[in-house]
Amino acid sequence: MKAHDNVIAPRTVTASPVSRIAIPGAGLGFLGVLTFSFSLPANKLAVEGIDPFSITVLRAAAAGLLAVGYLLAVRARVPRRADLRDLALSSLGVVIGFPLFSSLALVTSGSGHSAVILGLLPALTAVFAALVGGERLPRGFWLASGAGVVVLVGYLLVHQWAETGALAVSVGDFWMLAAAASAAFGYAMGGRQAKVMGGARAVSWSIVLVLPVSAPLAIVVLATQRFDWTAGVIVGMVYVTLISQFLGFFAWYGGLARGGIARVGQLQQIQPLLTLVWASLLLGEVFDPWTIVVGVAIAVFVWLAQRARFTAPTAAPVAPPKEPIPAE
Repeated sequence: MKAHDNVIAPRTVTASPVSRIAIPGAGLGFLGVLTFSFSLPANKLAVEGIDPFSITVLRAAAAGLLAVGYLLAVRARVPRRADLRDLALSSLGVVIGFPLFSSLALVTSGSGHSAVILGLLPALTAVFAALVGGERLPRGFWLASGAGVVVLVGYLLVHQWAETGALAVSVGDFWMLAAAASAAFGYAMGGRQAKVMGGARAVSWSIVLVLPVSAPLAIVVLATQRFDWTAGVIVGMVYVTLISQFLGFFAWYGGLARGGIARVGQLQQIQPLLTLVWASLLLGEVFDPWTIVVGVAIAVFVWLAQRARFTAPTAAPVAPPKEPIPAE
């Protein structure tokens, strides 16, 4: 890996293995949403045999080793000092915050129930995109996004009532809210860096920055803790490590960079509905046929949000495209 020279101009967006294919930002974003929609059911399987802290440490360390291998294979440049701050903040959100808080939530809550809180993720992502990403979001976007959130959360609350007969707020709900906020912040920071170095490299460096901490902790955890390595636990851990923590972000960050953090982030309104489907098929949780109807309504609001007129970010983090884009 090569260090940056201080006199070299900032690089333009780097093409990742996924984004080199002619796929629009929304297409890459949907692919990321599809992979992430399995995350809560997979995490639910993992917490049946591993505690939340150990899950967070083990998945971060294993994904970090994969990221090191990837960065070495593509001969990635070491990020500039100015980029390290955004990458570190992204790590706090998507490598530490979301995995830990969502695992804590799933100890006491089902993956379908947790989707109620996760339904707020697109709106939170849009807020952080405006605050830290400098994206100017038109009124039409906020109206369509807000309507989609209202329909989604309303449906999920009704689904919860039908399943449990109550709308009680639990400690797990607060953990899931913290997870959603962490992910939204991490997406905003990571998406901004994906515009500079490409989605694959942005997520890889975010994970590698945590490796000096996650790797020693993983060794300690494996040496001192005993886990119930059932088939379900192994499947869950493999998925949340390989896909949720690593490969899924190749497409997701690529989509955020190409289509805009706030705009592509609205595609995650579909994610909780997909999670309900997978939770029903994989974990035997209750499936409501109205999910399809609500899914169509959400898709309409997402389409309207995509159609809203956007203006350029107030402070674009990329340099003028004068240099050739290096291949991953």
